[in-house]
Amino acid sequence: MGKTVFMFPGQGAQYIGMGKDFYEQIPVCREMFDLASKASGLDVPALCFEENERIDITEYTQIAMLATEVAILKAVEEQGARPDITGGLSLGEYGALAASGVMSEEAVFRIVRKRGIYMQEAVPTGGAMTAVLGLDTETIERICGETPGTVSIANYNCPGQIVITGEESTVQAASEKLTAAGAKRCVPLKVSGPFHSAMLTGAGEKLAKELESVEIRDIKIPYVANVTADYVTDKAQVKPLLQKQISSSVRWQQSVERMIADGADTFIEIGPGKTLSGFMRKINRDMKVYNVEKVEDLEKLDSVLSI
Repeated sequence: MGKTVFMFPGQGAQYIGMGKDFYEQIPVCREMFDLASKASGLDVPALCFEENERIDITEYTQIAMLATEVAILKAVEEQGARPDITGGLSLGEYGALAASGVMSEEAVFRIVRKRGIYMQEAVPTGGAMTAVLGLDTETIERICGETPGTVSIANYNCPGQIVITGEESTVQAASEKLTAAGAKRCVPLKVSGPFHSAMLTGAGEKLAKELESVEIRDIKIPYVANVTADYVTDKAQVKPLLQKQISSSVRWQQSVERMIADGADTFIEIGPGKTLSGFMRKINRDMKVYNVEKVEDLEKLDSVLSI
């Protein structure tokens, strides 16, 4: 029998109203939203459910997304479902940490609130990210390396979709070269900073100090880290990898391929949207892929996992 992966999306999938049905209908989900409020000092339900512009600002987006993911995770666990492996894209890695038991829910909420602030403060202006579509990885890596200034790969999402990050003018220059080299499109992303670039190194250093007081538990359920695209087997690796993750490439495609090589054949996306499910279709169409975004999505878990 194949292995089941719980996977958690990152920034960009947020929307007003995400998780509201879980909050209203399932007590343990309400507890997670309330815990996120207590740990962050914010009214997280209001941030997620009421019309506001803050939800798209990094320092607020991250805690809102994570609270929703962990709340839905708890509902999934109440169904009796358990993963064999966990993983998450960028911010989503913290959802994976909660699912794997590496950190308490209170700790991941507290750390992610700080992470969002530090990332927002690190480069308030002057950075950019662009999705490069339809060009091979080697060409993108080569052109980024040849372009003067700061530009690198932020996300290896899936075949045919890679995100580059760095100084705005340098990202633009690289985009023009990539288009000339055969990219189908280069699409600038609406983000507030050059995430996963060397320009965020300072944010990682601040996060490292915040992580000093966090208890890292034994890894009960294996998880795959963004930075290495491999399993974290030693809990002493957790904090250094989280620090590095902020300024390093997110190796999502490689992470999924690693899990598949280890026998994973069922992937359940937990949280807003279907971004990771979409990536999965391009990484390996033979996998069974599901997402749990609404309360009614819980019903399909019974047949999916034979609970």
